[in-house]
Amino acid sequence: MGLKRRDLLQRTALLLSALGLSEASLAGWAERYQQALAQPTRRKLALLVGVNQYPAAVCDSTSDQALALRGSLTDVQLQRELLVSRYGFQPADIVTLSDQQATRQGIVSAFQSHLIDQAQPGDVAVFHFSGYGSRFRLASEPKLVQNSLVPVDGYLPTEANPQIQDLTEEALKLLIGAVKTRQFTSVIDAGFLDIGRLLWGNLRVRSRPNAPTGELSLDLQRLQETLGFSGKANRENEANGSKELPGTVLAAAAPHQLALEGRWQGFDAGIFTYALTQHLWELQPAQTLQFVLSRTAETMHQWTGLEQQPQIRGQQSEETTTVYNLKPEAATAAEGVISGTDDGRSFTVWLGGLPATALEHYGVNSLLSLASTPNALETGLQPAADIKLKVQSRNGLTAQVAPLESQTGMIQAGQRVYESLRMLSRNVPLLVALDNSLERIERVDATSALSGISFVSSVSPGEQPADCLFGRLLTASGSTLTASLLSQGERGGVAPLKDTLPSKGGYGLFSPSRELVPGTVVKPEEAIKTALGRLTPQLEAILAAKLLRLTENQGASRLPVRANLEMMEPQERILALRETTRSPEPLPKSRLAPLFTRGERTIKVPTGSRIRYRLANFGDRPLYFTMISFDGQGRALALFPKASTVNQASDALLEAVLENNELPPNDVRFIPQAGTDWIADVTSDWIETHIILSVKPLSQMFNLLAEEAKSAGNSGRVNPLPEPLKAARYILSDLDRASATTLSDSNSPVDTYALDMNAWATLSFVYQVV
Repeated sequence: MGLKRRDLLQRTALLLSALGLSEASLAGWAERYQQALAQPTRRKLALLVGVNQYPAAVCDSTSDQALALRGSLTDVQLQRELLVSRYGFQPADIVTLSDQQATRQGIVSAFQSHLIDQAQPGDVAVFHFSGYGSRFRLASEPKLVQNSLVPVDGYLPTEANPQIQDLTEEALKLLIGAVKTRQFTSVIDAGFLDIGRLLWGNLRVRSRPNAPTGELSLDLQRLQETLGFSGKANRENEANGSKELPGTVLAAAAPHQLALEGRWQGFDAGIFTYALTQHLWELQPAQTLQFVLSRTAETMHQWTGLEQQPQIRGQQSEETTTVYNLKPEAATAAEGVISGTDDGRSFTVWLGGLPATALEHYGVNSLLSLASTPNALETGLQPAADIKLKVQSRNGLTAQVAPLESQTGMIQAGQRVYESLRMLSRNVPLLVALDNSLERIERVDATSALSGISFVSSVSPGEQPADCLFGRLLTASGSTLTASLLSQGERGGVAPLKDTLPSKGGYGLFSPSRELVPGTVVKPEEAIKTALGRLTPQLEAILAAKLLRLTENQGASRLPVRANLEMMEPQERILALRETTRSPEPLPKSRLAPLFTRGERTIKVPTGSRIRYRLANFGDRPLYFTMISFDGQGRALALFPKASTVNQASDALLEAVLENNELPPNDVRFIPQAGTDWIADVTSDWIETHIILSVKPLSQMFNLLAEEAKSAGNSGRVNPLPEPLKAARYILSDLDRASATTLSDSNSPVDTYALDMNAWATLSFVYQVV
């Protein structure tokens, strides 16, 4: 039975008052809540909250430091820089609460003064929270689990003070409902799956490890009951969607999945927030919220190996087609922004739009372009004249730069920067963390064995970035510890780790989120040195994938190219489209766009499907392409030349292979070529593919492929690549040589690759075979 409108408004006003809102802000609440979007956007308001330094009493921990998150404040900064530089928010219209400022009352008060009191119908409002999420139970209804965000003073209930101190989801719903505009977006980078631990593989978990049981205040409890937030009414509301938060909610993960934060060189950040904001820096106006979340999910899986699926929820989720209810101007797509000046001759640059994989190894002497006038990009994507900024040093997401010429007077804070030359080390190692499943003596043996592998560096889990983990397989009811715990989560709760500890199996390799790399575990009694010797080919493949990710530059390349992933059978459709966005002339709209019917967060390809890639060159000069693909078992695949080319004499071999892999001007080529098939194999699971196009022949790579095809008979098809690490290094060397022909100053240090955005494009795809 629904309440009468007057009773509902009175009770809602009481609850908002209990949360600490002033009487003045409650006046006219019903009119605010019911006003439809009828006026043009005027102001853009944001409230950004991040908590790293939680006290031990929040999680019944013995150490504040063990409990602390590390990336929440970075998330706030990532979001703030994006909103100001890409979406036109005024700095004065963004309020941030960090650590000790982010008490429950502090959040509620900021909601009132900044969003409820100021927002008008038609305005845009954003609320971001990074920190711990939690589930809690009421002592009066222990079977009913509710969600909450944990403020810095979200202490666990005690016998003396049994009240829940969190910001409950129901309270947040009413706070958002009191804001006058319907153009409201909540970004929640927190999780609600309690797994009894704070570290997951090499990543930190953003959910409180223990679900508390307590009480709400009498006023809040009574009002929750009458508003339908308890018992049978609560479950019915949840089933029909009426319990969703107002506006649009971008959530880091599904309710039964983990929300995680990772570590990069020099900084930590939420996996979701970093992936989301990085993609939004290069977002084009025509791209939808669905598209953004799909790309975000692919990047998150690429970083962690875990299927952490970001969610679009909320009462207006079906109505929203753009992020933050705004379309960014095409001219504002960039890799970063000038954030300040140091001495008038050098400047600080924020690089939140640079791909994370490239940023980690972004070297000194890299070049950024700065449009000579603020509106230089309004009439085209390529500045007619620009200022070159040389990177002098980098610390996390910021870099110190200096102009190549005396043009400091033309440089101002807030100007956007565009990647021009990427300097990468030739000695990028594979970082292998030793998992906590190993005993002390095993860790000593593993460290010794890894030191004998020239391209590997061993690191401590959770303390340093890692590309993969080496450890023992822990099996319970699922095939891996992850599968075991998460399968319980899907049933409504996860027992603490100590209650699900399984026996130890053999040694193997795992993703940073401790997902097993299939096929890497054998018998339990295997010696560590023997295991690592056996796993060296997989380690080489993981490093090869890492090196190719360093070349990804879809948003920065000046080459006018497009690549489609297409399914030919059993149904003809486009599964994914990648194209460069900063060529001198905009690319024409794809005539195949009607076949692009993407609906999932990640690309899913049915087992047995016949697939191919379609490459298009819209420029006036020939390009040369190659492709390397990696599957879930650590195998590398490549497109090999046709038999008609590999059987020729060696002096004619390269010329024939070049012709085979040439993409002429204004033409199209397919991978694999006509007459050959590429069938999606169920054993492949996740697939990561990199298509590299260059203005000059990829000679070393082509020679390697031709020789392999000649010796193994892998001609004209996509087949396993025996030496993926050698192939990846050859590609980087080929791109370095191609860049030397386009640079006026090609005297780069011998220990680095200098890659010019005018010389190549790497387009990447991630999909799942189901």
